[in-house]
Amino acid sequence: MKCNVKLDPWKIILDHYDEHEVEIAESLLSIGNGCLGQRANFEESYSGRTLRGSYIAGVYYPDKTRVGWWKNGYPEYFAKVLNSTNWIGINVTIDDETLDLAKCTILNYYHELDMKNGVLTRNVTCKLQNNKEIELKAVRFISMDEKALGAVRYSIKPLNFDGTITFESYLDGNVVNSDSNYDEIFWNRIDEKSYENEGYVMMETKKLPFMVCSYLTSVLTVNGEKISCKPEVVERDKFVSDVYSVDVKKGEVAQIEKFVATTSNRYYENSDLVEKTKGISNTACETGFDALLEAHSNVWAKTWNTCDIKIDGDVAAQQGIRFNIFQLMQTYTGEDSRLNIGPKGFTGEKYGGSTYWDTEAYCIPFYMSTCDSEVARNLLVYRHNQLDRAIENAEKLGFTNGAALYPMVTMNGEECHNEWEITFEEIHRNGAIAYAVDFYERYTGDFDYVVEKGIDVIVGISRFWAQRVNFSKAKNKYVMLGVTGPNEYENNVNNNWYTNKMATWTLKYTLRCLNKIKEEYADNYSTVMERLNLKEDEFDKWNDIIDNMYFPYDEELGVFLQQDNFLDKEILPVKDLEKSNLPLNQNWSWDRILRSCYIKQADVLQGIYFFEDEYDMETIEKNFNFYEPITVHESSLSPCVHNILAAKINNPDKAYEMYLRTSRLDLDNYNNDSEDGCHITSMAGTWLSIVQGFAGMRVRHEHIEFNPTLPENWNGYNFKILYKGNNLLVSVTKEGTEISVLEGNDTIDVVLNGKSFKLANSNPIKIN
Repeated sequence: MKCNVKLDPWKIILDHYDEHEVEIAESLLSIGNGCLGQRANFEESYSGRTLRGSYIAGVYYPDKTRVGWWKNGYPEYFAKVLNSTNWIGINVTIDDETLDLAKCTILNYYHELDMKNGVLTRNVTCKLQNNKEIELKAVRFISMDEKALGAVRYSIKPLNFDGTITFESYLDGNVVNSDSNYDEIFWNRIDEKSYENEGYVMMETKKLPFMVCSYLTSVLTVNGEKISCKPEVVERDKFVSDVYSVDVKKGEVAQIEKFVATTSNRYYENSDLVEKTKGISNTACETGFDALLEAHSNVWAKTWNTCDIKIDGDVAAQQGIRFNIFQLMQTYTGEDSRLNIGPKGFTGEKYGGSTYWDTEAYCIPFYMSTCDSEVARNLLVYRHNQLDRAIENAEKLGFTNGAALYPMVTMNGEECHNEWEITFEEIHRNGAIAYAVDFYERYTGDFDYVVEKGIDVIVGISRFWAQRVNFSKAKNKYVMLGVTGPNEYENNVNNNWYTNKMATWTLKYTLRCLNKIKEEYADNYSTVMERLNLKEDEFDKWNDIIDNMYFPYDEELGVFLQQDNFLDKEILPVKDLEKSNLPLNQNWSWDRILRSCYIKQADVLQGIYFFEDEYDMETIEKNFNFYEPITVHESSLSPCVHNILAAKINNPDKAYEMYLRTSRLDLDNYNNDSEDGCHITSMAGTWLSIVQGFAGMRVRHEHIEFNPTLPENWNGYNFKILYKGNNLLVSVTKEGTEISVLEGNDTIDVVLNGKSFKLANSNPIKIN
């Protein structure tokens, strides 16, 4: 079901209450700052369906694997980001009746996420069961300025009575993860203390020594005046609160403000956690809600200044792209190379909050273009730091000589996914990690990173590919057996075209990098060879694989085949299916899906997208026109690739359709799963759809190029990108395209619509 979000260029607005939409709204209106995240749960008690979620980046639990049949090589656990202390909670009682919107008559409802300023607001007018009417207002943010801080301003105004309002401002560590495999509580109590107007809860994760402390300071006011009201102090296992009761007359406003600091021993010593969080919380209280909010909004203003995309003439498209950018920027900020991006970010618990290949394939181009290059570099460093674990993962599966298999799902580099067709077979993830090293190097020109760190990663991956293939005498070619490609609606196939392509490309790229080190970094070459125990005769096998890899292909159709025998399937377009069948994964058996021709996400097209320079336009068109009609896009990662290729082959209607699908995937709940959380990593694909799709941006070693198109119903669009130390503005209108330098002194080689230009600060490019 859809949540019926109001169209607005800067806001996500729900102007009605529907108990069936609450969990979807909790996902869509989530907020975070890269360190902390919070679903848009109500502060007060709520007895309806809800998924309460407060999350801390980098703090996880190794939840014991749950499978029906154990296989050698399975990981023992699935790492999960933990639902942590509920810091927003405020129990409200009005003359002895607990406020619970599920039991009230809602007279007016307004819930808003202001993406420009990163602020969540809720205004509700309702009638309680005792016929008393109130107006509730709540404002919440998680500070982008002080990364340990969250703040809530919450008020109640009686509309038709005089009475007593009671607020219980609390911290509650008695939380569970909805995705716990064995309904286990993941936290041990360490300590809690409650004082007048403040208190803390400190907990430690089971099995792992992560310790987290949340410290609360509360302030009560009536009509804006601070009230000297001595609260009742409550303290019990993993729970502290202050209970305030105040008499108010009709029309007066009783308000509670909460300032909560939360951090972990990833940043401070255990013994310092209470004092550190107390200092942040108390200082925030002294600074005041309004000043904190202003500082927070100022950070968002600077962020939007580099990453915003403006669309003229299409509010749905504008809202969609800003929603996606907002979620990406509040999920990962790049200061800590130990962190990465989970597919649901801080918006839900599906996929455990772990890292997938999505980061390398989709997210790195976004962060490269919108943030300082150090942000994307930290994502690469994350993988380099886990190389030893990737080698261990490969060794568990029988690989040797430093071969590295990066995990499908991870927190610390160790594989923690336990579905055999994913864990053992979806090995294409290795190729995406190598591709990210190449993209970073092309974009920045920073080959020093390759010499220092990147070469270690891509050599380990190449060694894996060299051992994973085998030579087929029947085909007189190297083959790759028993794999799953990005299209997870086909498992355990032979010669998945995309996987074979990624393997040979990685081998080529690794050899190219080693050759460049040998020729241009001669002093480093022997060090690299010795560090990695490389012998040049190892390269002979790699070159033989490159020259003799098998790729399934159909001569008659002129298309690359997803895998061997793909055409044994009955090829029927998605448009011929009854709509009641979709999504397939919620209506068909897995057996039926596997036997069908239907594709979950781009597979062959993913490879063509990565390596489009190797194919002429006719080849790209033939493959797109064959695969697009049988793709159901039930992976969030799929539509953006189809958008980019549709724009390239001049299919504007399909490009626009795919843009709306990727940009409004969660807002319009296309796949009927938004209540689980938003699809954060695929949101980078929405940015790609405009910048690489409609604007046709491509990054070469020598230059950057654009081939812009304009959707028919748009008047124009513009975006900024950071490129080699320069801040560029690209504007596309019906009159033409203009590219200018906003900041930077370098002269940049730009190719626009096939023509070469020298772009400088005082010399913008314009083509009508």
